[in-house]
Amino acid sequence: MSTTEPATASGAAPTDGGPNYLSHKQILVVLGGLMAGMFLAALDQSIVGTALPRIVSEFNSLDKLSWVVTAYLLTSTASTPLWGKISDLYGRRPLFIAAILTFLAGSVLSAMSQNIEMLIGFRAVQGLGAGGLMSLAFATIGDVIPPRERGKYMGYFGAVFGLSSVAGPLLGGLLTDGPGWRWIFWINLPIGLVALGIVSAVLKLPHVKRSHKIDYLGAATVAAAVTSLLLAVSWSGPSNGWGTGTTLALLAGSVVLAIAFVFIELRVAEPIIPMDLFKGRIFSGYAGFAFLLGFAMFGALIFLPLYLQAVKDLSPTRSGLALLPMIVGIFSASIPSGQLMSKTGRYKIYPIISAVMVSGAMVLLSTLSLSTPYWQLAIYMFVMGAGLGLSMQITVTAAQNSVPRQHMGSATSTMTFFRSMGGAIGTAVYGAVLTSRLKVHLTDLVPQAAQGMVDKLADAANSVQALHLLQQPMKGWALHGLVDAMDDVFLVSLPFLAIALILAIITPEQRLAGRNDGPKPEGEESLESSAAAAMH
Repeated sequence: MSTTEPATASGAAPTDGGPNYLSHKQILVVLGGLMAGMFLAALDQSIVGTALPRIVSEFNSLDKLSWVVTAYLLTSTASTPLWGKISDLYGRRPLFIAAILTFLAGSVLSAMSQNIEMLIGFRAVQGLGAGGLMSLAFATIGDVIPPRERGKYMGYFGAVFGLSSVAGPLLGGLLTDGPGWRWIFWINLPIGLVALGIVSAVLKLPHVKRSHKIDYLGAATVAAAVTSLLLAVSWSGPSNGWGTGTTLALLAGSVVLAIAFVFIELRVAEPIIPMDLFKGRIFSGYAGFAFLLGFAMFGALIFLPLYLQAVKDLSPTRSGLALLPMIVGIFSASIPSGQLMSKTGRYKIYPIISAVMVSGAMVLLSTLSLSTPYWQLAIYMFVMGAGLGLSMQITVTAAQNSVPRQHMGSATSTMTFFRSMGGAIGTAVYGAVLTSRLKVHLTDLVPQAAQGMVDKLADAANSVQALHLLQQPMKGWALHGLVDAMDDVFLVSLPFLAIALILAIITPEQRLAGRNDGPKPEGEESLESSAAAAMH
């Protein structure tokens, strides 16, 4: 027998199976708690990026740069569906608090790291918490705000991402240049404690309790599948060769585990990713789009700070400032598109424009050279940011609008899962491309008489400081090879973005439901359009 928690200040007790949308004033109170937690996770993404070149230089490990990010993305990706599922069963608030505490534990451990391997491991703990912070915030929005109105509230989250994206690089640069890079993790403690206090005080949503079974086998299987794939593309392939037994075994293992995961989810009573979600063309289309855009996005976010610090010789603080055009682009596109989506109930055009703009930005970034003026790079970054801003939250809202309310947490976390998985795999692939192409370009650039220096120059590229200490012409060769390898990284994303564009075009649209609308079955909108056309 179900028992219902008492109604709180946030709204009346829900009716079984029906929407429990809140008033504008109540929504603002809940948003305060959600934005506090999301700011914590969003700040960490941007604050670490600026400090990465300094971190890997201290540990002399440019070849492991992508793993500092990949480990974070891996655990956030693998855990995201589980956070969403458990929150559907136990409620959003206790899980949101647990996510904050997990994130803070990872921050403390990361700050105390003594080598790159420890840092990678503790970043994985951070990612575990971040997976909950992001997915649970959006799932809660789906609970309390009707789809038609979500666009205007997404502006608040755009402000959080904008603020964190501006504050992150600046704060990361100041801390890295000042007391040291470890403070980019220590700074999470006071912010996290404030977020914990706000969430505990205001995020008191009613929840209908029911019997439950947690799909731990499914969670373990999907984590193993993602881990096996990432180990193949970011470790074994680049180090041992793509045709070696270890690499092929890891790739085959990831495929077998992924298939096993699907069979497990089809049989368990409480799947963490209900396979029924993918029967809808809207949900499956935008899940694929989110994966491909995540794949492309992280290439720019990770390697642009490296370009600015290694090639343009900017300090971490100045490189953080130099990334502002991308942030302005995200901000200037996400808020107006969200407002227009709320006004019209339509959204299909935005992911299409997004894929075109991000593809164009990648083509432009692939032309970077040692002499590219900053004003050109600023334009490229703005185009990239505007493209991302047009689709980041809109695709989540479209997917939420297409599924039954009882699957809101699972659907939202699954969308976050696909975007994070795309980012994790993209980061690993980009890291492998950079490492392998660097040697190829150095071999082409270095004169025949000095070919014996290629390995030394590739090793020097592991550290920004080591690159800058090289004498000419070795420094010129190393930097030229690094830039050429980065250009290849940006080009790698284009086939994936082309598929994303096709998905955005062929995925059907379903008008967003308003406050008083019941759930509309997917495809009803297109039927209405056909009927209207027949009448004319």
